[in-house]
Amino acid sequence: MNRRTFLQAASAVALPFSRAMGANDRIRVGFIGMGGRAKWLIGYNMPGTEIVAVADCHFPRCFEAAKVRPDAEKWTKYQDYRKMLDREKLDVVFVETTTHARVLIAMTALERGLDVYAEKPVSLTIAEGRTLANAVKKTNRVLQVGTQQRSMPYNMFASKLVRDGAIGKIHTVLACNFEPGKAWVPQEAQPVPEGLDWDLWCNQTELRPYHHDLQYKWSSWWDYDGGGQSWGVSGWGTHALDQVQAALGTDNTGPVEMWPEEPGEQARVTMRYASGTLLKIAGVARPDHSDLGAIFQGENGQIEIKRGISETNRPELFKDAPDPTVEGFGEDFYHLNNFFACVRSRKAPNATAETGHRATTVCHLVNITRQVGRKLKWDPVAEQFADDPQANKLLWRPRRKGYELPVLKA
Repeated sequence: MNRRTFLQAASAVALPFSRAMGANDRIRVGFIGMGGRAKWLIGYNMPGTEIVAVADCHFPRCFEAAKVRPDAEKWTKYQDYRKMLDREKLDVVFVETTTHARVLIAMTALERGLDVYAEKPVSLTIAEGRTLANAVKKTNRVLQVGTQQRSMPYNMFASKLVRDGAIGKIHTVLACNFEPGKAWVPQEAQPVPEGLDWDLWCNQTELRPYHHDLQYKWSSWWDYDGGGQSWGVSGWGTHALDQVQAALGTDNTGPVEMWPEEPGEQARVTMRYASGTLLKIAGVARPDHSDLGAIFQGENGQIEIKRGISETNRPELFKDAPDPTVEGFGEDFYHLNNFFACVRSRKAPNATAETGHRATTVCHLVNITRQVGRKLKWDPVAEQFADDPQANKLLWRPRRKGYELPVLKA
């Protein structure tokens, strides 16, 4: 099966009509957050698109990122993303910011009628993620979450094998034991770097005194992420647990029960789905980067879905598999191509806001289970814990005044 066939099949579900673009119309793109991930993505130079504006609350980063592209001189550069959204005639924005700022920025873009590519994890809390997913439905916009394994041909092929019962009913799924976030210990204040709007950077969180580690190691701290530093739960763990959701076919639901296997901040966690399938967050904490997936154990065999490749004791199942996805260029190309194709067609992308929210919810549930240290019963429809006020308090966080989420109209 070739790449074109996969991309056509991946865009088969139609969204309600919102806005049509001609095949020759150029898609005008804005980027918000110009750190390392943005620099990687802007290097793709996707056909039929043009970057017209970029924004970062640490303004010098806009100029640093511009060195990646020879056409960057024409970009309009902003420190405040809100001014960019007000002034520029954009079709799409990429939200490549810290996790704690992501949902507010994405919803602001949706409110202005734009389509959005939002990095993972898609939310800081479960309640925040639900608000974003609902906003996408209300506005009929296209939002692609940056879980790019959803678009890798090999991963799509292997996921379908598992979903279609090629190895029988899945009784157990094994994933890595991903690391939690850490609590910030107050440090002596440091001077705010020139060109940084620290208030805007802090966004919904407490306006703490500036410290270099807060800005540059933000994904390590609970206030800004759920454990996003590489092998953290909501860092690379998002890719693995999204892979679990994709292969199990649970894009609109999640586990119903979860418990820690021992006490501790990085306790192994077991989750049970309504089907009886057990998801065990219990493997080696820091395996190879290619292992950002999971092992699916069924009645009739085993398949380990990794990033762009797979291993199995049923090799005959892969005789018609596409070529493995090359790490680097290939892993993002398919996902970006799918996103821009959906911007034109108004069809649902491979990683919708709903599927991204559900996968990120699994990450949050791992953290909450470790925090309360006992068995929990989860209602994936109501998105509440059963008879557990303590656990339900962990579904959301208060937001700082001036950074409330907008209420979007349909």
